Amino acid sequence: STSDLPVGRALRQYQEARHLEALKLQTAARNSTQWFEEIEPLGTQGGTLHLRAQSRVHRDYLRRQCADAFSDAARNASGHLLSVMFLGPDEQVPVQGPVAASTRIDENDILHGDVLTLNPDYGLDTFVEGPGNRYAFAAAQAVARNPGKSYNPLFIHGGFGLGKTHLLQGVCLALREDNPDIRILYLSCEAFVTHFTEAIRAGQMLQFRHWFRDVDVLVIDDIHFLSAKEGSQEEFFHTFNTLYQQDRQIILSSDAMPEAIPDLEERLVSRFKWGLVTEISPPDYETRVAILKMKARLRGMSLPDDVCAYIASRTERNIRELESAIKRLHLYAATLERPIDLDLCAEALGDLTYEQSPGGPTIQTILNTVTDFYNVRLSDLQSRKRQRSIALPRQVCMYLARRHTMHSLQEIGGFLGGRDHTTVMHAVRAIEERREKDTQLQSVLATLESRLNASE
Repeated sequence: STSDLPVGRALRQYQEARHLEALKLQTAARNSTQWFEEIEPLGTQGGTLHLRAQSRVHRDYLRRQCADAFSDAARNASGHLLSVMFLGPDEQVPVQGPVAASTRIDENDILHGDVLTLNPDYGLDTFVEGPGNRYAFAAAQAVARNPGKSYNPLFIHGGFGLGKTHLLQGVCLALREDNPDIRILYLSCEAFVTHFTEAIRAGQMLQFRHWFRDVDVLVIDDIHFLSAKEGSQEEFFHTFNTLYQQDRQIILSSDAMPEAIPDLEERLVSRFKWGLVTEISPPDYETRVAILKMKARLRGMSLPDDVCAYIASRTERNIRELESAIKRLHLYAATLERPIDLDLCAEALGDLTYEQSPGGPTIQTILNTVTDFYNVRLSDLQSRKRQRSIALPRQVCMYLARRHTMHSLQEIGGFLGGRDHTTVMHAVRAIEERREKDTQLQSVLATLESRLNASE
């Protein structure tokens, strides 16, 4: 073998660099962000391509969100059955294949898949401040500078897709940057409830309390999921008290202010208001334009002003719709190898920007109409609840969105709790089949569609 000779090493390094470049191109549409350029190829060994990330946060994000995509791209680029292993800045390539480094998890990952992944793009430096989020942003910055002292707890509430998660993750990223060893537990309220239930069943309450109380920062997304769960509320009450008395930072998000969460114990409502309760409201036009430019910059894109104006004027309520528009535009530009201009934007977004026709119902209108009709909350439709009272309205939302908007199946699923396209497809088919035989459902759908038409 010539692999140990200078020429052999040079050839191998050249091939690895080509693999990495092809890999970045093939993953660009779904995952690519600017910091991908900082990924360093370390070589192949035992059928594994080793790549070094520039921080632990980048490494963790790549491992949990991008591993499959990178491995597929590596195989396509090399023509060999390669897998990809991501290493942190201080980790060494394993001597004998992918063992400890690929499977090791941080202490903060003890709950495994239920710990939410920190996205490196969601730093406070990439959060776009505007009139609707100014106070929440200022509070998040204060907490990041002085955890446990400034505002404890910090309670952020607002509608779907307005930036609550970005702020929560931004605080976590800032705290880790200042102190890499800080113990942060960041997860959804649904995961808290699930683990509490399982701990009771398995007789592991001591371990459960260690997980949630021996941390420096506890961050819970969608705390309104505690609604009507008496046992979970009791346990969270004591967890809250333990952390608060030790000056450990608590950060919570919700779709409603504390007193508006139904069936939430008054003592929890009171404690949630001990620190600061602040709201995020929908962005105005200028903020939407700034958000679009920031999202594009993170993907290495340059958006002309007229393209930003086109998208911002047609997407008024939801930041996630703006992000989805950027992703679609990026995909079209990369696939067609065309510069981004107004014509390409109109083509990529169907010249409709999430509407079937000018004045047609948006998906937000559909969600509002269905939740009002069935008297359910949007957070319930986005949750994992499977009760008939929730599952049917959720399926109806998917059916109407597919029928009246230009959203893809995957996009519709994204608005309803991140469900995949097969779930949406099944829901649409189920409603279509049931509509043929169920006269009551026929009447309900006719009423809903009448209301949607009246809203245009």
